[in-house]
Formats: sequence, structure tokens, C-alpha cells
Amino acid sequence: MSSSKTRPLKPPALHPGDSIGIVAPASNIKRSELEAGANALLRAGYRPFYFDSIFDQDLYFAGSAQRRLRELEDMFARDDVKAIVCARGGYGSNCLLPLLDLEIIQSHPKIFLGCSDLTSLLTYLCDRVGLITFHGPMMASWAQDGGVDIASWQSALSSTAPWQLHLDAGSGAKGLNDGAAEGILYGGCLSILVASLGTPFEIKTQGTILFVEDVAEKPYRIDRMLMQLKYAGKLDSVRGIVFGEMRDCFQVANQGYTLEEVILRVVGDLGIPIAYGIRSGHVTAGNITLPIGVRAALSVKDEQVSLKILDAAVAAAT
Repeated sequence: MSSSKTRPLKPPALHPGDSIGIVAPASNIKRSELEAGANALLRAGYRPFYFDSIFDQDLYFAGSAQRRLRELEDMFARDDVKAIVCARGGYGSNCLLPLLDLEIIQSHPKIFLGCSDLTSLLTYLCDRVGLITFHGPMMASWAQDGGVDIASWQSALSSTAPWQLHLDAGSGAKGLNDGAAEGILYGGCLSILVASLGTPFEIKTQGTILFVEDVAEKPYRIDRMLMQLKYAGKLDSVRGIVFGEMRDCFQVANQGYTLEEVILRVVGDLGIPIAYGIRSGHVTAGNITLPIGVRAALSVKDEQVSLKILDAAVAAAT
């Protein structure tokens, strides 16, 4: 990945008034949901742009793989589009991985943001091109009142200085295993990370602060996926782990154990700092934007969590 193979490729910073291209590389989206999110972007001072073909549907996809590929490559190539935000996840972005023209992306680096199924594209572009990508709010979050953590959005996408997440008592973040470490922030949706194993697009976790999150996965399934990462050697040289909100990840309401206990059973012996509850991806509110591919410092002590982004994720716009 960018930490060891290629120099990090920073996209130009995003500014008020810039045009944001909206794409659907995975599942189809309802027009009402996309328009609500686009209107929220407009109120925030940006100019949302999308092709009408984004509403195409092929089974559970947003049209054919060729349509989705053409849309994504066109958005990267357009000089008037300064950032690209995915409409929604669902399933289907993995179909694009062997088809993408990486030269287009490398020669037109720009902000690319998504989560959930888009994890496959976030990690692939980071690994193969060195492009710093962004895990965070898509259209559903923008359409929701309070759905976006504006502070991290602005720090990640517009600031050319190091910054730190605001993880106060109300943030939901807590420590599970004490320690301090620096590494490359990397990761995304746990089930998508695991699905990459054994493929040409397998995730590269060496030297990372690994971020993992998911939604509505039962604890035993979280256990199984973490064990698969462990058995595959993907946790051997990870320097720290940060878990997301893990929304609705329980067996039954009165199951008698916590997901945190399940997590520590699998990864508690790694001897690295482990944090829990960073709200990025599948969250109830305040979706945090996390840059993928930049140096970060994680500190956990007595359940207190600090996550600092040590390098700016974007370059000064020209």
C-alpha cells in the first residue's frame, strides 16, 4: 500500500463552491434519497452534480458494470468535478476492480469518499495507486439531520494541516486495550475487508492503524471474521485497531455478553492499542470522515481514546 510501495497521492483540497460528483458504483439508489442528500450538500455550500443514468437499475445494481465504470471514470476525468462522493453502498463495487483504468485516476487524483461496500474501492485505490481515499458519509447521511460530522469532513477534505478527532464523553468512543502507536490509517467495512482475502485485491494491512466497522452482524459473525483476518496473517503487523460504532451488532437484546468482550477474546492478545465506537460508516448519527492512507497516532489509556491524523490528507488546491 501507499506506506511501503508508492508515495501517497494527495488529492486537491475541497473548498466551498466546489462541484461534488455523486456516483453509484454499487447498488441502486432511490431518486428521493439522492436528491435529499444533494440538496443538503447544496445548503452546505457545494455544487452537487450527477448523471441521470445514476438511477438505472440492473437487478440490485445501479445499472450495468459498464455504466457504473464509465460514470466513475468520467467523474475522475472531469476538470470541473473537485470531489467524488458515493451515493450508497449495498453491493457491486467489487465488479469494477478488474475493469478500472488506474491511469485515469492516477493522472486526475481527487477526493473519493464512501463506506460500506465501497470499502473495496477505497482500499484498492489506496493500495494500487497510492491515492488517499476517505471513509465517511454518503447521501443517506447527508439527507439525515445531524447525519454528518462537519468538523471531520472539513478537516479531512479541506485542511492541509494535521488534525485530531474530537472524541469527548459524548462521542461514543472508548478504549478496550491500552497502548499507543503510529501507523497508516486503513480499513473500512469488516465484511468487505474479509471478502478481499484470497483475491487479487487482498487488503494490505502491514504497519497500519486498522479501522473496522460493520452493521447488523451478530457477535459470532464478528468473531469469525476477525479470526479469519487473524489466521490470514492480516493482524500480525497491525499497530493498533479502531472499531466503529458496530451498530445493531448483537444476537439478542439480553444476550448476556458484550461485543467488546467478543472482540477482546480474539484480538486482546495482540498487545496493541484497541479503541471502540468511532462513528464512521454505518452509524446512527454524526458520520465521521476518516482519511485512508495517511499516518495516524492512536492512544488508548483508561478507556480514553485519542486519534490524531499526523499528515494532511489533501494538498493545497491549485
